[in-house]
Amino acid sequence: MKKKWLFTPGPTPIPSEALLAMAQPIDYHRSEDTVTLIKDVLTKLKHVFQTENDVLFLTSSGTGGMEGAVANLLSRGDKVIVIRSGKFGERWADICTAFGIQIIPIDVTWGNAVEPQTVETLLTENPDIKAVFATLCETSTGVLHDIEALARLTRTRPTLLIVDAVSGLGADDLQMDNWGVDVIVSCAQKGLMTPPGLAVVALNQRAWDAVECSDLPKYYFDFRKAYTSGLEGSVPYTPAVTLLTALQCALNRIYEEGIHNTIARHSRLAAATRSAVKALGLSVFAASPANTVTSIRLPEEVDGKAFINLMLDKYGITYAGGQSQLSGKIVRIAHLGWVNENDVIVAIAAFERGLVEIGYDIPIGAGVTAAQEVFRSFKY
Repeated sequence: MKKKWLFTPGPTPIPSEALLAMAQPIDYHRSEDTVTLIKDVLTKLKHVFQTENDVLFLTSSGTGGMEGAVANLLSRGDKVIVIRSGKFGERWADICTAFGIQIIPIDVTWGNAVEPQTVETLLTENPDIKAVFATLCETSTGVLHDIEALARLTRTRPTLLIVDAVSGLGADDLQMDNWGVDVIVSCAQKGLMTPPGLAVVALNQRAWDAVECSDLPKYYFDFRKAYTSGLEGSVPYTPAVTLLTALQCALNRIYEEGIHNTIARHSRLAAATRSAVKALGLSVFAASPANTVTSIRLPEEVDGKAFINLMLDKYGITYAGGQSQLSGKIVRIAHLGWVNENDVIVAIAAFERGLVEIGYDIPIGAGVTAAQEVFRSFKY
């Protein structure tokens, strides 16, 4: 019997109660029960975003939330900085370009985080910059960007900081209010432990002021419609009610654990995984690794695509591979969402076994031992 294990940075494993909730008969999206459901979900999302600002949701993937941020916050002729350090930083640039926004890119070598000084220099040279588009966890490389430092640069300027936290929300610390982040975009199928299909967005007052001035076209992704409806426990268009019931269950878990404890758990899992990688004589690809996912640099003699296919076909283990120029060169192991220490041990043990099977010599068991030592060192 082959059991499937999911160690990708989205979709992530879903708690049992969330799966069962989706099996219940569907409710009408204008019913009183759904009104209560929507209000509860939006309230608990504020806890995850670490904000007192209201949150809105869209029936879309995280990319829909990203497109909505561009369409709702910018206007024709605006100039923005886009940090491109991987596939998802590049996505910000692609969306801005599609809307005719002038971008000033900061191209960061994949595997590295942006230097805040580079951003500060561009802001000083271009005081008319409307927004900085950044990524919390660049999922394609496993890099964590210093959003707190970027927020220090923008919050004293008439420049918005718009953050893609699609994979990082709930795993890496992101204090919207304390740091002064203007906009955060995320989605359901990562740290929020729900199937794909919901984008979630939080905006502060500076951001809403920009929304009021925006002249870019928008219809389905109109934030004002989504926000106004959300206050009444409603939606402007038909929502994915079934996904909302699952999200409520997942948010209940985070709310009960407490967001700071949730982030601390992800930090432990990430630390153990990184320690295991080093014990096997391998290296972590990201210079500043995130809690969300660990990217592992593969030796040249290891075909990353073949390795990933072997693990899936023979063992039912799903890791994520590299994208673009990293295809076949890295393996990404996520420790995100409904994941605990035992899951990480399985991920590492399987990783060791797979490397040995394809003929790469490692000290088998060393990674598991190193991870166990990390877990043992934490006090609960």
